[in-house]
Amino acid sequence: MSSADNSIDLNQRLQKIRLLILDVDGVMTDGGLTIGDDGQEYKTFHSHDGLGMKLLKASGVSMAIITGRTSNVVKKRAETTGVAHFYQGVEDKLLAFHDLVKSSGLQPDQCAFMGDDVVDLPPMLQCGLAIAVPDSPALLLKYAHYVTYKSGGRGAVREVCELIMQAQGTFDAQMAQFLTQANISN
Repeated sequence: MSSADNSIDLNQRLQKIRLLILDVDGVMTDGGLTIGDDGQEYKTFHSHDGLGMKLLKASGVSMAIITGRTSNVVKKRAETTGVAHFYQGVEDKLLAFHDLVKSSGLQPDQCAFMGDDVVDLPPMLQCGLAIAVPDSPALLLKYAHYVTYKSGGRGAVREVCELIMQAQGTFDAQMAQFLTQANISN
């Protein structure tokens, strides 16, 4: 398949997406785990990703988180960025994916799954658009339909949000609000 065929296939996949499902560690964060002496876990999220998630939601695409770890800070991040479906402490991500698809009323090909490690591979193989970050293991990269240019926790989620909006023709409308504000200010 030529690169032109690959870009057409990717664009067709992007146009179908109605739900973006995200892993957390290594996707929404850089994958590092900081744990204090008191046992409290700390995570760093990129502000660009948060705005991208809000814009994607405003464009009509829902979001979900499926993560193996349990963390109050992730729950808080989900709430502040408009994540509609939240699964944490999940041992079987494929089972959670099937539950999510069933409860949302969507088809698997209307879902994108963004992961960074082999535990994300089962739902990635079932969804319509499998997305990996560049420092993922080779096996994950082999099966990804799209590999982000940006790393996890460094704007990769924003990159995907914008990619979906561009393919669906909603990007310009989401950006117009900022351009209008800029013109009013001048």
